[in-house]
Amino acid sequence: MSEAGFYLYTPDGVRIRFQYYLDHAPLTCEAFAKQLPFSRLFLHARYSGSEIWTGDMPPINVIQENASVWVCSGEVVVGPESAKRTSTINCLGIYYGEGKGVDACNIFAMVLEEDRDALAQLGELIWKSGELELTFERLRVPSNG
Repeated sequence: MSEAGFYLYTPDGVRIRFQYYLDHAPLTCEAFAKQLPFSRLFLHARYSGSEIWTGDMPPINVIQENASVWVCSGEVVVGPESAKRTSTINCLGIYYGEGKGVDACNIFAMVLEEDRDALAQLGELIWKSGELELTFERLRVPSNG
């Protein structure tokens, strides 16, 4: 895979970078990367804590891998379409603080350390404003040469 991760863009041009967990969720990373670019309307979570999410993710048809309800601040999760027993199918969540998912999702990426503050500000903005459309694009590994 040539991508190291992805960018998230806000309508006012804020860019937040995320790195894939290629060692822990390779199938999910690859399936997510194939969906890029896309835009979706994100809401603030009601029960799972400091999380922004959408229930309208392009379908990710992979097995559950690196799946848990226990998510660290800055991690990104997706509910794979093939895990029919979960309530998180086609959900994409980004945790900007403490939280616990309502059902197991594949944990597949982490915000870059230098972009953590921007992610926290985005989470607070969506919490206060109610919703925001976000755009996701590829983050490529720089080539040597």
